[in-house]
Amino acid sequence: MKRRRSGVLTVSLVFVLALGGCAAKKPEKVSIRFATWDSEETLALQQALVDQFVATNPDIEVVLEGYGDDFDTKLAAGLGAEDAPDVMYMWNFSHYKGGLEPLDGWIAKEKRGFKKDFYETLFNYTSIDNKTLGLPIGYTTHVVYYNKALFDKAGVSYPKGDWTWDELLATAKKVANPKEKIYGFAFQGAPDPYDFEHYLWNAGAGYLGAEGKLRGGIDSPKVIALLEKMQTAMKEGYAVATEGSGAKELRSGKVAMFINGSWSMPAIQKDGIPFGLAKLPSVEEGRPSVSVVSISGIAMYAKSKHKEAAWRFMKFWTSAEANKFRIGHEMPVLRSVAEGEKLTADPLMSVYYTMLEQSAGHVPTSYRVENWSELSDKIGQALQKIFNPSIYESPEKSIAALVE
Repeated sequence: MKRRRSGVLTVSLVFVLALGGCAAKKPEKVSIRFATWDSEETLALQQALVDQFVATNPDIEVVLEGYGDDFDTKLAAGLGAEDAPDVMYMWNFSHYKGGLEPLDGWIAKEKRGFKKDFYETLFNYTSIDNKTLGLPIGYTTHVVYYNKALFDKAGVSYPKGDWTWDELLATAKKVANPKEKIYGFAFQGAPDPYDFEHYLWNAGAGYLGAEGKLRGGIDSPKVIALLEKMQTAMKEGYAVATEGSGAKELRSGKVAMFINGSWSMPAIQKDGIPFGLAKLPSVEEGRPSVSVVSISGIAMYAKSKHKEAAWRFMKFWTSAEANKFRIGHEMPVLRSVAEGEKLTADPLMSVYYTMLEQSAGHVPTSYRVENWSELSDKIGQALQKIFNPSIYESPEKSIAALVE
């Protein structure tokens, strides 16, 4: 869900009845700034959508600011100088929460069905400390991608429905072909701890224990057992740790399965690779699997001087019309659109939505602690020691050192 011009204003005239006769006056125009991380083609699409808003809201001018790869640098600088855009794309709500306007009061003024049309799980990722700081724009859950050609070659049935990690690894072993250096499953050798947390969730744990510390969380026996199984699969040659998600290896015909969000789909489709999607596995049979969510949202600057105009724009940007406009670039976040466009019935897209529904109630550790950056680094280093072939540190030893 991970990585242009200002709007054209249509001026309308407002006729005001004044003493001495009718005097026509131009309404005072409000100008708001809107910052996005998009660039090139997607920025042009965003400008077209901005133009649609301006055409029906002639009293508001919207200046689109495309920050591209410099998004976080420019946004942080603007917030630090108290000169941030009125409206901005947002993903790292926990980091920027101090500069964002709580939206609960604004939402309360809308019709009852306004918030209900959004998938509930998404607000876990736009809210901090029970305050809604953003509206969802797009999202992706994580799923298992599999190469149908490699499954067919090995005579193995495609995965479907609920399954366990034991079943995934057993399937990987069947599909693998060591002689041709074809692996059954790939995962990141240096995983992003944010994304990796659903491995723990699917083992019935999380990074933190009941006391809010690593002890009692990541050192759960079920987590250790899963890490050991993953490491064993590497040692036995039917799984491999990759620098990326594994998408490159699947496209080259060297990997049968990997886990990632929807970002991998366009390149695989472009290459003409026959592929399918399956839900993430769970450690326990009968336990629905869950996924972390990567989200793009829209937020309002807490010190904006034009909050009413900003809110009107945010409502438009998350409307059904805008959701439909962005299909192909963002997965719709409104139930009415996803169902109306039959995405929830599509063999591929429906898997992302199923994982979204099943993941309600799960909140990443990064949203619940103040020191996530430091904690993330420590977790990442421990995982790398486990999955690095030149080290292969015992999961029990690596995690024990981490929780000390």
